[in-house]
Amino acid sequence: MAIDKGLYKKLFTIVTPIAFQFLMSSLVTASDAFMLGFLDQDSLSASSLAGQAAFLFSLFYGAFVFGSNVLAAQYWGKKDIDSVEEVLAVTMRYSLIVGALFTLGTAFFPEQIMHIFTSDGKLIETGGVYLRTVSLSFVLTGFSQAYYGIMKICDRAKLSSAIGSTSVVINIILNACLIFGLGIFPKMGIAGAALATVISRIFETGFVAFAMIRKLCPALRLKKLIRSSNPDIHRDYWVYTLPILINQLGWGGGVSMYSVIMGHLGSDATAANSIASIVRSIIASFCWGIASGVGILIGGMLGRNEIEKARRAGGSFVRFSIITGAASGLVILALTPLVLKVVSLEPQAQHYLKYMMFLASYYIIGNSLNSTVIVGIFPAGGDTRFGMMCDVITLWGVVVPLGLIGAFVLKLPVIPVAVILTLDEFVKIPAVYRHYMKFRWLRNITRENSSSAPALKESA
Repeated sequence: MAIDKGLYKKLFTIVTPIAFQFLMSSLVTASDAFMLGFLDQDSLSASSLAGQAAFLFSLFYGAFVFGSNVLAAQYWGKKDIDSVEEVLAVTMRYSLIVGALFTLGTAFFPEQIMHIFTSDGKLIETGGVYLRTVSLSFVLTGFSQAYYGIMKICDRAKLSSAIGSTSVVINIILNACLIFGLGIFPKMGIAGAALATVISRIFETGFVAFAMIRKLCPALRLKKLIRSSNPDIHRDYWVYTLPILINQLGWGGGVSMYSVIMGHLGSDATAANSIASIVRSIIASFCWGIASGVGILIGGMLGRNEIEKARRAGGSFVRFSIITGAASGLVILALTPLVLKVVSLEPQAQHYLKYMMFLASYYIIGNSLNSTVIVGIFPAGGDTRFGMMCDVITLWGVVVPLGLIGAFVLKLPVIPVAVILTLDEFVKIPAVYRHYMKFRWLRNITRENSSSAPALKESA
């Protein structure tokens, strides 16, 4: 089948800024890890484990944003701006509520949260300092992420990328200044990394608010934020978002269990797993960008009732995701010697890291394919339940139990346990393929709406 150059040109127009934003976000985590690694391994391990709170929050706002993408992409495809604003208001409402809960939890109970991830007293104390300092960032992130999601739908992916990237640059610069005490800044160590995150989120929120005021993206209507003016859209939102939320929490809970397992296998295993995960996330940014772009494109097609065009595009994108995953794996392998040379870890942790990088190189192939299909193609047509069942069953029915048995019953070494924890993406591929071929995702899920709203300002 010939490649549709126009389709891929449009895809990359969307994917490039989204992937760049994913990359820049990953670089913040990387800068935290590498800079704290220069201080001591305990700071690196503690920040990695404390970061699981931010990861858990990302599952909530990720579900809210994915749910908004399901509806907003199709409504944007049919040019129903009023409904897009309604979806934004609903998404923002729940993002802010959950963000506020995480802010309060990490501000007042940081040590108790750290107890979940490790039994090491030093890591609990150090991680508690990080969580208490970073607490305000959660509610701010809830606001900005809700807007980022709608910007990508409404042809403002470049704007969201510019704002997110600026925030990342500010974060990385402040990381260096506050961790090491450069110039006029105090040397704060792990607390400095947390404070840098908070300050960058304040800037980010301000940039997003400015874009909203200048009407460069859909308006956030206060009345709609407090109470939905369109009950049908609110109902539809939860019909598609609830399975995604269950999926996110089930998948994310399983992934967090990986950190719990590694955290109880010692600081060396935790540090190595942290670095390998960061490198994998950086390289996977392009794969995740493709998944987001595919969902936006196919959702727009379905909203315009271009069913056959969406079916052909879906097949093309699936094949492309496999190629992308394989290429990403080769990049990870090529980077492994450099990572081992640059990162300063204890000898045992270095040994673990070498093998974990190899595991990351093949894991990313399955991750690329499944992200494109489960996160991009299926939700574009409102098919959000399959991903929920697939991820939850795979993780909690297979991989997590095997990991727990391997680590705590059979007392396997660290690397065999790590191998078990990378099986999830490949276990579910046969089921994903069978479901894809049923084509239940080829649906227009929009409702008719006669209301209208002012158009957005044209890009400069």
